[in-house]
Amino acid sequence: MKQLITLTLFLLIFIKSYAQELYDINTIQTIEIEFAESNWDALLDAEKAGDNNYTEATSVTINGTVFNQVGVKYKGNSSYSANQTKNPFHIELDTYVDQDYQGYKDIKLANVMFDPSFVRETIAYNIVNQYMDAPQANYANVYVNGTLIGLYTNTEAITKTFINKHFYSKDNAFFSCSPPDGAGPQSNDYPSLEYLGTNSTSYEDAYEIKSDDDTDPTVAVAHWDDLIELTNILNNDIANIENVIDVDMAIWMLALDNVLVNLDSYIGQFKQNYYLYKDDNDQFNSVMWDLNMSFGVFSMTGESSSGPGGPGGPGGGLNSTTDKAELDHLLHDDDATFPLFSKLMEVPKYKKMYLAHYKTILTENISNSNYLTLANDYQALISSAVTADTNKFYTDAQFTGNINTDYTVGGNTAPGLTNLMASRSTYLLSQTDFTNSQPVISNVTPSETTPLIGDVISITANVTDVNDVYIGYRTDETLPFTKVLMNAEGGDVYSTDVSVDTDYMQYYIYAENANIGAFSPARAEYEFYTIEATYLTLTPGDLVINEIMASNETTVTDQDGEYDDWLELYNNSDQTLSLDNLYLSDDADDLLVWPFPSGLTIAPDTYLIVWCDKDDDQDGLHADVKFSSGGESAILSYANGTIIENITFGAQTDDMGYARVPNGTGDFAIQLPTYAANNESLSIDEVDFNNHLKYYPNPTSNVVTIVNSSYSIETIKVYNIQGQLLLDTSKPIRITLLLIFQISLKECIWCILMIVPF
Repeated sequence: MKQLITLTLFLLIFIKSYAQELYDINTIQTIEIEFAESNWDALLDAEKAGDNNYTEATSVTINGTVFNQVGVKYKGNSSYSANQTKNPFHIELDTYVDQDYQGYKDIKLANVMFDPSFVRETIAYNIVNQYMDAPQANYANVYVNGTLIGLYTNTEAITKTFINKHFYSKDNAFFSCSPPDGAGPQSNDYPSLEYLGTNSTSYEDAYEIKSDDDTDPTVAVAHWDDLIELTNILNNDIANIENVIDVDMAIWMLALDNVLVNLDSYIGQFKQNYYLYKDDNDQFNSVMWDLNMSFGVFSMTGESSSGPGGPGGPGGGLNSTTDKAELDHLLHDDDATFPLFSKLMEVPKYKKMYLAHYKTILTENISNSNYLTLANDYQALISSAVTADTNKFYTDAQFTGNINTDYTVGGNTAPGLTNLMASRSTYLLSQTDFTNSQPVISNVTPSETTPLIGDVISITANVTDVNDVYIGYRTDETLPFTKVLMNAEGGDVYSTDVSVDTDYMQYYIYAENANIGAFSPARAEYEFYTIEATYLTLTPGDLVINEIMASNETTVTDQDGEYDDWLELYNNSDQTLSLDNLYLSDDADDLLVWPFPSGLTIAPDTYLIVWCDKDDDQDGLHADVKFSSGGESAILSYANGTIIENITFGAQTDDMGYARVPNGTGDFAIQLPTYAANNESLSIDEVDFNNHLKYYPNPTSNVVTIVNSSYSIETIKVYNIQGQLLLDTSKPIRITLLLIFQISLKECIWCILMIVPF
């Protein structure tokens, strides 16, 4: 046994090391591209200069996994040149064949053209990911036709895979907020979110639509209208801005760009390099992109001259590392051409939220030198790979030196990281907005740590130096937080009662005074407190599946006159039972097919019918379940995996029930249906009739004689023991004394009579 365990562990370790994560920051990826053509570089250059379509690579191998027939092209604007060997790549695994690597289909590889340190982009994405949904980034050695091209940054593409993972949908309005033809001084078409009227053509040169619109042109029109609505509300109706954009996420983006001196972004001259996706809550979500010129490489603020952004020439160029270190934390707060910032800063609450988020980034990553720790760690990881990269744009000395020393690169200055950020930390922490006293939130406590679903709990917090305290909460992670003012209880205590309606609740506290806000946890809304709720589960046997009708042809109809499958529940207990949080399913691999409506109960010794017809939009209890007459399962369970009932049945007979006998407790048998009634009612009626009715011979193969002395009989049905219907009187009859009927019952071995009193 010891040998077997050792072998198993070895195999698991081997598999894990081989299938390394594509964006694991601790490993350098290996990506090998093979083209059939030796002039592959010229082919990619030609496509980049033309329509920029993909060129087919014979194969692309990622960490040993081979993909055949892959689309490859050059990407980039200022980082691309036909005259250089090391150009940025976009690899699309599914251009010709449906394939992916660990769920990823698009591989974006940047050539580190503007960063001697090689760590700006990876540090920036590490920091951004602490506060909002953002791409992952690490490093990859890239080979083409067996030759090492160099070390690249490998950044997760913002595709439908990305937005579906983070925003729980992928078919809504989706825009890349960078000019499709590239940004530059030659153009004034920037994705500034200024309102330009209702015609989408006014926006098409500044934004690139990424939504699916090929099959239905009306989809593109609707999505452009969504973007136009956002710009209109942002510029002209700021009071309703939260109806169209996730304001908290936008504020995180704006604060991160400024702290990190990332000016090739919304807050820089070209107002670009971000994405917008509209989720199912009708809110656009902002996503940061292209952080390779963060930490002060790009210097154009968009200010017309010396202004809040510091001294500069046309476009607000920051001429020195000191200028960049002293970049105003409220850059563009009074500039209408940057409405995402200026309009939000007009709202006092949003400005205080911005200052709170800004201070969190500053203290968690800059003033404590976390950025420098990351820089040293990443340089240690890639040092050998950088030395081996003979096509890089810098010397080995510049690679190590750029941690502390400024270098001029491609017309830009890449400040030494410590030169820039140590000075920036000192400058920012001396500003009044950050020296003002800030609310202090402590002792955030729920009255119940594991409440029952449906309970109302109280959440309290101690808050000092504050004017107002809010709680944001939700019981579904796909929904926005509901934000309400908390009640002042005295002695710095604030509280709010909240109903926990699902099996969890997420919440945070926000407080503000006259100057600045504060969050708890500090990274809210991206991070939050969670309460795990529980629910009372029924004791197996109290609530049972009592009868199943899987082939209803003529027995009983629903409220719309339809003969549908049905299931009967029965309460065996002496208590009223709640069906809250209970699910019905016909699939053992998907137990949570149909939830019972909230608040539904069943009284003692009572029956409840659920129509199993997949018509859950009809009135009444109609489950998104439909049984197979050939046999399957009916399962009652809870989301936590607790199964109350799991009934598996075989092939069923038309108009026959599959019922428990004795009622509520017995084994299942095929018998005449007893819709919403005791399954033993047939036997009871027979006993009652025994002194008044006789039927013979039994068994019979031909003639049945019924002798009646007391009752009037309206209809007669005769079944064999297999449940096949042998006789059904087509119209009501009256039997008073004696009826002898002759019918061919050659299939009858044992006849079962159902006699309905008149």
